Amino acid sequence: MKFVKYSSAVIGMLMIMQWVFFIVTGNVPKFETTPVSIGFHISIEIITAMLLIFASLICKKRVIRETLLLYGQGMLGYTVINSAGDFAQSGDWFFLGMFALILAVSIINSVQLFKQREH
Repeated sequence: MKFVKYSSAVIGMLMIMQWVFFIVTGNVPKFETTPVSIGFHISIEIITAMLLIFASLICKKRVIRETLLLYGQGMLGYTVINSAGDFAQSGDWFFLGMFALILAVSIINSVQLFKQREH
């Protein structure tokens, strides 16, 4: 369970740091072309990140924490697959590999959370 908590918290923090970095450095060209779409995309990624961080580090009740972490893994899986599409389109294999790794961690975390519910 520690892996689930720590990996979820780290991924959530990295998601927020990534968007802050991209926005501050002006590396979000979709603000010019599809501002509403990218706004929704960034919003759901920030909500996912905040849920992962809250459930991992702040929520103290085990049942609630595990439920929120499981829900957060589903959100993370969706955002990872959705985000990977842009990088697949441009052939950026580094980011595709990173997203594949994050998706694998999310699946592992989900399995661990389901196993925890059996006990």
